[in-house]
Amino acid sequence: MGLPAVWGATAVTYKWACPMARNNGLGARLANSAVFLAVGAGLVLQVRQVMRQEVRQARRIAGAAQSVLLRPLPARIDGLATAAAQLSADRGATVGGDLYEVIATEHGVRVVMGDVRGHGLSAIGTVAAVLGSFREAVHDEAELTGVLARLDRALARHLRDRARAEDTEEFVTVLLLEIAPDGEVHALNCGHPWPYLLSAGRAEPMVGADPLPPLGVFPLPAELPATPCGRLLPGEALFLHTDGVEDARDDEGRFFPLPAALAEAVRGRPISPHSVLRAVFTQLLRHTRGRPKDDVAILIIRNDRLVRAAAAYRSAGTCTIGPPGPAADTPPVVPGP
Repeated sequence: MGLPAVWGATAVTYKWACPMARNNGLGARLANSAVFLAVGAGLVLQVRQVMRQEVRQARRIAGAAQSVLLRPLPARIDGLATAAAQLSADRGATVGGDLYEVIATEHGVRVVMGDVRGHGLSAIGTVAAVLGSFREAVHDEAELTGVLARLDRALARHLRDRARAEDTEEFVTVLLLEIAPDGEVHALNCGHPWPYLLSAGRAEPMVGADPLPPLGVFPLPAELPATPCGRLLPGEALFLHTDGVEDARDDEGRFFPLPAALAEAVRGRPISPHSVLRAVFTQLLRHTRGRPKDDVAILIIRNDRLVRAAAAYRSAGTCTIGPPGPAADTPPVVPGP
C-alpha cells in the first residue's frame, strides 16, 4: 500500500497546493491532465508489478507441489530406464488428473498409471490419495492384488470425505504392472488403456484380458489374479499412456494416430525412452495445435538389464507382449539411453 498512497498524496497535494491546478486555462488543463495521467500510470504499473510477483509465487508453490505429487522419476530404477511427462488440460496448471509412479521393491519393480475422471485442478486431490496409497502399499503387499485392494480402499475413503463436502461422482482408471528381475511382467488393469511394446523397430499393443471396471465404480471381485504378460526382454520397452493421448483430436475431429507415431519414433534406431517421449509429445501437440482437451501422461520403461537369453522365451499367459526372443546362446544387446 505504500507506493499507491504516495501516488494518491501526490495527486491531492497538486490539486490543492498548486495554483495551476485551479486555473481553467488551456495550458493549466493540459498540465492537470499530464499530472493525473502520470499518477494513473504509476498506480497501474504498481498493481501490475504486485500481480506479477504473486503469479511468480503461485508458480513456485505449484512447482513444489508437483515435485511432491508427481515427483521426477530417476533415469534408471533397478536396471530399468524410464522417461515420463504429463500435460494438464487446464492452462496455467502444472498438474492434472493423470498419475504415474515407478518404485523398486523387494517384490520387483512396481508401476502405476492412472487417470482420474475429469481433468485439471479439480482432480488433484484424488491423484494425491491414489499415489500416496500406492507408494506405501507396494512395499507392504507381497502380491499385486493386495496393492490394488489398498488403492481401492484409499479411493473409497477419499470419495466418502469429498461426498460430505460436495456432490460428486468420481472414478479412476488404473493400470498396475510388476516387472520381476528376470523381466517377467504381471498386470492388473481397471479400465485403463493397455501399454504398447516397443521392440526392434516395432510398436505393438499389449494383448490382454478384458479390463476390470475403473476403481470407484463397483467393488473389486473376490478373486483377483494378476494377469501374466510374458517377459520384457533387454532393449525392449513398454509405452504406458492415459486415454488423453489416443483421444486427442485435431481441428477436423480426427483422433491422434498413436500407433503410427510410435512406429515412426522407433523406426531405424535403438529405443531411447527420452527420444520416444519427445517424438510422441511433439506430434501430439502438433496434432492438437498445442491445445489438448484432456490431461495427457506418458511413461516409457525400457529393460536395460543384462540377462542370458534363457530368460528370453516368454511364458504363456492370458496376455502377451510379443513373440519369442532370440536363441538361448545369443546374448542380448542393450542400446544406450
